[in-house]
Amino acid sequence: MSAKSKAFTKEEELLLQDFSRNVSTKSSALFYGNAFIVSAIPIWLFWRIHLIDLYSNIFSFVFITIFSTYGLALAYKNTKFVLKHKIAVKREDAVTQEMNRKLSEDKKMSKKEKDERILWKKNEVADYEATTFSIFYNNALFLAIVIFCSFYILKTFNPAFNYVLSVGATSAFLALLSTGSQ
Repeated sequence: MSAKSKAFTKEEELLLQDFSRNVSTKSSALFYGNAFIVSAIPIWLFWRIHLIDLYSNIFSFVFITIFSTYGLALAYKNTKFVLKHKIAVKREDAVTQEMNRKLSEDKKMSKKEKDERILWKKNEVADYEATTFSIFYNNALFLAIVIFCSFYILKTFNPAFNYVLSVGATSAFLALLSTGSQ
């Protein structure tokens, strides 16, 4: 095969991008920003409620926050990938009706172009909804598990060890949980 026949067209590249696991730079920044904020919340919990000295445990706070940020961002990305296709199927009819209503006024547009715009809009809606739900779902699960672990399961442990284990294990658990099919 020649090199020309192996190359994808611009439309094919966009379609592959819409259905790949890769996220845009904007989504990645959103994921890491949210993950950092949510990973840093337990520091306040352990500092103020469990009375951990902030300065003597700064290295464990920083390391576990970075580890947890990565784990949560990975969980966001994996959950978004799984949800995007499910949401696209559920929203297909509503988006198609809305776009047909908007595009019916334009008589110059071809059927192929209308279908491409409908597909683009459907992917845009599914991407947005999957992103927001993935962030909400993983944040709620992360904070609930951390609070449950730190106050009930690991309450007899040293508070510094409690922090490392509850936050680190929860973020690793969510990253692992998100890799399975849902």
